[in-house]
Amino acid sequence: MAITTTDHSVPHTSTVPANEGQHVELFVREHDGTPSGPPADRKVVLMLHGRSVPVLAGYDLQHTSYGWAKALAQAGYDVFMLDLQGSGRSPRPRMEDPCNVNPSQQAAVTPPLSGPRTASYPFVLTHSRSDQDELSTVVDYICNERNVSKVAFIGWSAAAFAMGPYAIKNPKRVESLFLLGPIFPPLGPSNPPTLPLPGFPTHVLTRTSIEQALPLKCANQHEPGMVDVVWSALMDNDPIGRTWGPLASGQPAGVSRFRNFVTWGWNNATAGQGGILGGSVPVLIVHGEHDQTANTTPPSTNPALNFQVPALYDAVTGPCKLLVTVKCAGHSMPWESQHKNLHNLSKHWLKHTKVDGKTQGKFEMDENGNISPAP
Repeated sequence: MAITTTDHSVPHTSTVPANEGQHVELFVREHDGTPSGPPADRKVVLMLHGRSVPVLAGYDLQHTSYGWAKALAQAGYDVFMLDLQGSGRSPRPRMEDPCNVNPSQQAAVTPPLSGPRTASYPFVLTHSRSDQDELSTVVDYICNERNVSKVAFIGWSAAAFAMGPYAIKNPKRVESLFLLGPIFPPLGPSNPPTLPLPGFPTHVLTRTSIEQALPLKCANQHEPGMVDVVWSALMDNDPIGRTWGPLASGQPAGVSRFRNFVTWGWNNATAGQGGILGGSVPVLIVHGEHDQTANTTPPSTNPALNFQVPALYDAVTGPCKLLVTVKCAGHSMPWESQHKNLHNLSKHWLKHTKVDGKTQGKFEMDENGNISPAP
């Protein structure tokens, strides 16, 4: 299947407090594998990143069979990948200043250090409404450019904070919802704080952070050398961050910058609203059996930080909802040995909106990709 790749700059009027009202351009990469035929047969997918990993490093990893977006394009889909502001190749307002990095992480930024520095922008960068605004702009852009009325969503981790509420508010725009390791606080806040929220705009990942994100909880969970592969992809998407960090062999060690954001409106009450999720918007929830990022262990006493994937399945009130627990997998499944089975599961879902012939229920997927009802 021939694939056409296009990088789009999607115009948007920012609602991020740091550059509110300004014209910005959101980065979107497209892999179009649509076969020849009637335009009405075009199937469009939009993939959104989570909290700390930009979209290309997550879905378009240039390493053997790991490119999830290209796997979908090869199956005949028109696949778009979006970086929200504060991530990857979209604008990162106020994130170029190392003084705006999380004070507890400033030792990783650039030497010499003389203790935490005063932030030039002492606020959290983005929030639930600005993320949903950007998602809305890109969905409208895709529908207009490709002459479709609906888009299928795939979101990893904290993408759920934008994609879930957007689907509830705009069900006629969303074909289906596939959430991998979704961050879901069952009793999280429903209402926004006073904005902008005091704090800082920038977090950073180090290479050690990636090592910690790829632990071995079972044999062959990920192939040797994946830390280097992932770290190289992150550095490719951060021209400023890769010049930061303590010197190693005369070169900066590098960091990967990501936005600090505040969320609300994604909890038991909103996920079950109107029976939309699992109703007009079919939902598939997937998580690894060793995912301790999307499943807070032990549970947190702070409702906003207590995340539980099975609780999202329970909160969805429509009849078309499924939960798949993947064996020998963690939160970083797109970079793990189960990635091919993950790709195949998503292709089957996009085509049938079913798992094992069912539209509801809890299932397990083994290391060979076999699916069976959960005990």
